[in-house]
Amino acid sequence: MGCCESSFLTETHPEKDDQHHHNNSHNTQNPPFSPPSPADGGVPSFSEFSFSDLKAATNNFSSDSIVSESGEKAPNIVYKGRLQNRRWIAVKKFTKMAWPDPKQFAEEAWGVGRLRHQRLANLIGYCCDGDERLLVAEYMPNDTLAKHLFHWENQTIEWAMRLRVALFIAEALDFCSTESRSLYHDLNAYRVLFDEDGDPRLSCFGLMKNSRDGKSYSTNLAYTPPEYLRNGRVTPESVIYSFGTVLLDLLSGKHIPPSHALDLIRDKNIILLMDSHLEGNFSTEEATTVVGLASQCLQYEPRERPNTKDLVATLAPLKTKPDVPSYVMLGIPKHEDAPPTPQHPLSPMGEACSRLDLTAIHQILVMTHYRDDEGTNELSFQEWTQQMRDMLEARKRGDFAFRDKDFKTAIDCYSQFVDVGTMVSPTVYARRSLCYLLCDQPDAALRDAMQAQCVYPDWPTAFYMQSVALAKLDMHKDAADMLNEAAGLEEKRQKGGRGS
Repeated sequence: MGCCESSFLTETHPEKDDQHHHNNSHNTQNPPFSPPSPADGGVPSFSEFSFSDLKAATNNFSSDSIVSESGEKAPNIVYKGRLQNRRWIAVKKFTKMAWPDPKQFAEEAWGVGRLRHQRLANLIGYCCDGDERLLVAEYMPNDTLAKHLFHWENQTIEWAMRLRVALFIAEALDFCSTESRSLYHDLNAYRVLFDEDGDPRLSCFGLMKNSRDGKSYSTNLAYTPPEYLRNGRVTPESVIYSFGTVLLDLLSGKHIPPSHALDLIRDKNIILLMDSHLEGNFSTEEATTVVGLASQCLQYEPRERPNTKDLVATLAPLKTKPDVPSYVMLGIPKHEDAPPTPQHPLSPMGEACSRLDLTAIHQILVMTHYRDDEGTNELSFQEWTQQMRDMLEARKRGDFAFRDKDFKTAIDCYSQFVDVGTMVSPTVYARRSLCYLLCDQPDAALRDAMQAQCVYPDWPTAFYMQSVALAKLDMHKDAADMLNEAAGLEEKRQKGGRGS
């Protein structure tokens, strides 16, 4: 099958797998099946995706996958998707021919894509396929600042968290500025996203315009920098003005026009400006500092506004409960602490995999033998050569060693069988995967389990073995997802009247 390219066998790091595939995306139909990345792993290299990759990742751009809160107003829509390497992504799909020149779009995307920072929701790829223009970024699962500030259901954002948001976004802007990407288009509360840990990040999408000739601001004119209204150009000082409007959002908990806010500040009515939902739980000194900074950012004359380094210098000393994780302050669960409960009942194999009981898995694989290999090989009479007999003899020796728990010998014998390559057997891959696990080689075990899936895409055992290998690699959330996927496949097979 196309997903089982040889390069995948030599490398299990998704960043390199992604780079290998997407540098050749015009030449391949299917991406190589690469293992998921650890939750705290690095961001993959920026690369080009094929349209088919992103179509598959977003379930054909299903309306159920739309995550952009202002999708009905914005000219472009953002979808949630999942790549074959199990990485969650956000895909921004532009209106048809928003960027007529593919070279210009690609150059702009590569310029933003080279940036990498923990305060950014980083851009990891783009697609320039025919008339299609798409951007691919890290997916942030915990909504936007707008959602938490203006549309909260459980709790409002506490003061310390608001200060953290202000500082982190200032740090993101300062990083972009030092990397010569100081222009950010339409900075607002919808552009601030929260990652798995609840930490605020600045969306990388704002570092690109909506289109070649597109507007740089889509918000109400009351929040637009005055110089942009005069000449239609975004400058670094315009970004500072927009940052000032975000500070007003954080202070007031609502969309308040800068002119009205500045009137309150001039009249020293700071308390009237503050969010009543904070119920007075904030430091007046800190609030005064933030109000003063917002006032400077919102100055009519661009030259009178602070720069990004000034923003960081003002906000960094403020007390922000540095020892309290962001997810605690936001009142959201930490994803890794609570793996999802399987949605399907577990079979004996599923139970053994969920317990990481390698002995029980061994017993089940011995009993199952090669029952599930039926139909995966169609051999002609001519193929029954001496080489075939030797290969089957190697598999037979591997089976004896496997049964007798001589796992190193089993690996050697099964490897002889696999290396000849005349016949493929998902069961051999599953058995060798377990042998690798019992020999404390989870990386190799994961590769074999994935190869078993390549041979037999809907085989529950292949998914079960991947879940065990992922758990051994401390990738527990992905392991739980894989276990649930395996259980779902098994349930589907049983309903279809087939044995497992």
